[in-house]
Amino acid sequence: MSTCSLLAASLLLAPQQDALAAEQWPPQHKIPHETAHRTQEAMGKTWNDAPSWLKRRELIRSHVQRTLGLDQLPTAGPLTPVRHTRIEGDGYAVESFFIETFPGFFANGNIYIPRDREGPFPIVLCPHGHARATADQPEGRFREEYQRLCATLARMGAIVLTWDMVGWGEHDQATHRRPQSTTLQTFNTMRVIDFVHSMPDADHERIGITGSSGGGTQTFLATLLDDRIAVSVPVVMVSAHFFGGCDCESGLPIHQSDQHITNNVEIAACAAPRPTMLISVGGDWTCNTPQVEFPYLQRVYATLNAPNNCANVHLIEEGHDYGANKRAPTYRFLGHHLGLDVAHVTAANGAIDEEPVIVLPRERLRAFTDAHPRPEHALEGDAAVDAGWQAYVNQ
Repeated sequence: MSTCSLLAASLLLAPQQDALAAEQWPPQHKIPHETAHRTQEAMGKTWNDAPSWLKRRELIRSHVQRTLGLDQLPTAGPLTPVRHTRIEGDGYAVESFFIETFPGFFANGNIYIPRDREGPFPIVLCPHGHARATADQPEGRFREEYQRLCATLARMGAIVLTWDMVGWGEHDQATHRRPQSTTLQTFNTMRVIDFVHSMPDADHERIGITGSSGGGTQTFLATLLDDRIAVSVPVVMVSAHFFGGCDCESGLPIHQSDQHITNNVEIAACAAPRPTMLISVGGDWTCNTPQVEFPYLQRVYATLNAPNNCANVHLIEEGHDYGANKRAPTYRFLGHHLGLDVAHVTAANGAIDEEPVIVLPRERLRAFTDAHPRPEHALEGDAAVDAGWQAYVNQ
């Protein structure tokens, strides 16, 4: 039985209507992959030209904003950024950082910076997914695949930021697997963009984002809601039949209102006409991308007269990770659209050379240290974080 078959649910979904479904949508985070093509076709019948697509796009976007509680935010407060512990590498440096995204709540991670180049520099945001620590790999942003991704992009001439999901890695102010994490993580991403806008050597017009798995979900949600993002690469996540198995991805009803039902394919398509590339594999829920998900994006991009801004790399023999064969096309796609120096990291045989990257131990990349502790007024626990968020949005 294929991986997709193993992921399929036993429930059958009636043909999609552009109205509230009688059953919960999406049912149990997934629908049978055998019906995904039919469901995607039905969604396509809800629009037929650029004006009708843009109307649907606004319906999807405004509903996600309201559902996440991000539609009427107060004026953003000071970020009070802390940057420390610069480590020099070959053509790049890495620092640790934390910022206060709303009073008492922090985003923490690492900044990878080009060396021996003149700015302003494009920005690439790299939200991580749900990879846990193993015997030979740390969790989240500390993993080798993310260190190589971020450092290589910095060697190409980008300022790169990666940070912990809520309740992951060093971030322990709240637990992770709950619906509120969708709101908090999306807001943190938007505040990270505010942070890079404060950097004098950052090019505010050239901001890209890429992440795998749950980081792919963060990638297309942030791209939907924040027009400052110019190019996106969601990796091993965009699927017509699977919506993310964690409450941080599908715990809130972002895929339905009393006027419509949608899925992550349409959310990813809302990036149009901004460039986007789907990276998919044969070994997870993105196995049908060339036949189901990507043609839908191609139709949207063609309708908006931007057919060349949409791409798909499908690796049929690969599985669910952000491995080297997925990173290589990401470098080239982001390099093309953000004006990065791909040649600098390309070997004589045409392959991407990541060997100069030094993979650092987790302890050397920590944002919170004895010398730079999390501030004493930091909120602690789900109840305190939720109360702090409500106080912030209601001020």
